[in-house]
Amino acid sequence: MGLLDSLFGNGGRRFIKRKDSDAGEAGRALEDLRGSLYNELRTSEAAKRQQRRFCGPVVALTFNFMVAVGIILGNKLVMGRVGFNFPIFLTFIHYCCAWLLLAIFKALSLLPAAPPAKSTPFSSLFSLGVVMAFASGLANASLKHNSVGFYQMAKIAVTPTIVIAEFFLFKKTVSFHKVLALAVVSVGIAVATVTDLEFNLFGACIALAWIVPSSVNKILWSNLQQQTNWTALALMWRTTPVTIFFLVALMPWLDPPGVLSFKWDVHNTSAILISALLGFLLQWSGALALGATSATSHVVLGQFKTCVILLGGYLLFSSDTGWTSICGAVTALGGMTVYTSLSIKESREKASDQLPKHSLPPQKLKSTEDDDNSRYSPPDHTPAVV
Repeated sequence: MGLLDSLFGNGGRRFIKRKDSDAGEAGRALEDLRGSLYNELRTSEAAKRQQRRFCGPVVALTFNFMVAVGIILGNKLVMGRVGFNFPIFLTFIHYCCAWLLLAIFKALSLLPAAPPAKSTPFSSLFSLGVVMAFASGLANASLKHNSVGFYQMAKIAVTPTIVIAEFFLFKKTVSFHKVLALAVVSVGIAVATVTDLEFNLFGACIALAWIVPSSVNKILWSNLQQQTNWTALALMWRTTPVTIFFLVALMPWLDPPGVLSFKWDVHNTSAILISALLGFLLQWSGALALGATSATSHVVLGQFKTCVILLGGYLLFSSDTGWTSICGAVTALGGMTVYTSLSIKESREKASDQLPKHSLPPQKLKSTEDDDNSRYSPPDHTPAVV
């Protein structure tokens, strides 16, 4: 009994109560953390703040760059070794998998809340879904029917199209120094890819038809996120069903017949699903980059990716790139460096202009100075007159 009393006496009871209180505090802390995370995603304003906090321009652009390189290898595997020559249907699979993942996020209460319906017209969301279907579908079709060089040449035309469209739609202007930097980038990319030009009339028509939807797609993604409280995932959830519907409408026109007779074995299906997962990450990272920067900066990032692939192939794998392509890539990198420095300078100037200026009115400032002078006036050493 003495042993039991020593174990379960007052000290033992206090020990058990302390353990129970610690467990209760840990449980309450976990519930508070879960509740705070839930509240951060329940309002569009809080979700937007979290996206800006964790996915700034550097993080978003780096994320998009890494995924873009990965999906190039993935699509090359699918269309090359696997032999899946159905670019629109491949895009359709990408967006179906993306919508399925977003549905899982929503079921787990991990999907950020969307702004109120009255804040964004349905026509804007519908237009973005339609434009996204044409931009993504025609991009894969152009990559199939054109050489890489001609595909990159078509991407060069996206830059001036975005500048002109933003001027007419939103009265947004670009400084003269930025225009010169973008011109240097475009010339450098043209020189770097001029050795791989193979003209195809049908492919050229697809590439030309892709320029305008691609430009408008980037502008809408950037504008909706920066002007309203839309996050990337919430905007993807609302627009993906519209994109899927119009991709189905594009399939009979741009895809060859025979997709059902394709050999859907484990190897081929796994490669296509990996490509679909990378497609979801590419769409998400691209939306984050467009929301954090601008449409023009996102195009410059794509051209930077081209230069890295060219120079990386030459330096790491000793590929026969040619000095013309190398000089063009280096020239484009120089233009990108100037453009990036100008963008950083402008963003810092805007941030400094938006800082609150704590200036007092002249009368208040004068009264404050008088109070200070009277408070700290030196002692009077004048001798008293008797």
